[in-house]
Amino acid sequence: MLPWSTELSGRIDEHLFESVLLRDNPLGDPHERPLWVYVPPGYDAEPERRYASVYVIQGYTGQITMWRNRTPFRQPFVETADAVFASGEAPPTIVVYVDAWTAYGGSQFVDSPGTGRYHSYLCDEVVPFVDEHYRTLDAPEHRAISGKSSGGFGAMITPMLRPDLFKSFATHSGDALYEYCYLPDFAKAVRLLRGYDGDIKVWWDDFRSRTAFTKEGDETLLMLLGVAACFSADAGGTPQLPLDPRTGRLIPERWQRWLDWDPVRMVERHAEVVRSWQAVWIDAGTRDEWFLDLGAQAFEAELRRVGLAEDRIHFETFDAGHGAIDYRYPLALAWLAQRIAPDGS
Repeated sequence: MLPWSTELSGRIDEHLFESVLLRDNPLGDPHERPLWVYVPPGYDAEPERRYASVYVIQGYTGQITMWRNRTPFRQPFVETADAVFASGEAPPTIVVYVDAWTAYGGSQFVDSPGTGRYHSYLCDEVVPFVDEHYRTLDAPEHRAISGKSSGGFGAMITPMLRPDLFKSFATHSGDALYEYCYLPDFAKAVRLLRGYDGDIKVWWDDFRSRTAFTKEGDETLLMLLGVAACFSADAGGTPQLPLDPRTGRLIPERWQRWLDWDPVRMVERHAEVVRSWQAVWIDAGTRDEWFLDLGAQAFEAELRRVGLAEDRIHFETFDAGHGAIDYRYPLALAWLAQRIAPDGS
């Protein structure tokens, strides 16, 4: 395995996308965002041909340039994705890399008064931009979304909320079954906040004043604050924790706002849409630290219960934790591309 980058068979166009919806967002984050659009080999040689598209989104604290991160003995996803199409393993497909970073490390790809209108930005700005500037097949049957962790969550909920855009997706260890993936960290957070008089805003000020992730529990508290900003912010945009930070007792109405975003629980509310889905890839490691293998199992079971046809689902668990599962991404990409391509591709 070469330890440096290789030339792609396709091409990545790097755009600076100006978002109207993210302008003046609550956190003062940039409204101009990088947007990468990959076109497969042969795109320029066949000017009449139109292509299916797959949108890929990052996990929490992930941002767009990390798609090029190279770890020992592994290629980054931009290269393994390119290889899927260069090898002929799957029909040529446009791949769109979307940035949704916030000051808290992520947006969960939802609209929130605490972070901004990131779901609308993705669906109502990025997708139309790509369709306008590239030769896509502008129909939900030919468009998919894929992500890991919080990106997997975004991939699960977006086809429920916007079936006019997406009918297929892949979720790798996506956030789901919140009583297992979130609740265990709440108790840890209460202990950690003892050093900040129970005030997560005091921790946040301390975190921003020093090198990130240099104190125990920074990851836990960042996730709690960031997800609260996405799921349970008040109308003014202030994150409201779903628990009492001194006793750890859940605050039912706030915790319910989190549960309302649990993909497992969302399936029933969107059952008719779910039954219309075209292709769903679900996987997770059996040693996932946030028990997202249980979330994957529960989500898959709900899809079957409400009547999504078995032949439209690929479900798999494998021996791994939450990290270092990037080798799964091109597998799902190829599987999706084969199912959203136009007939005869």
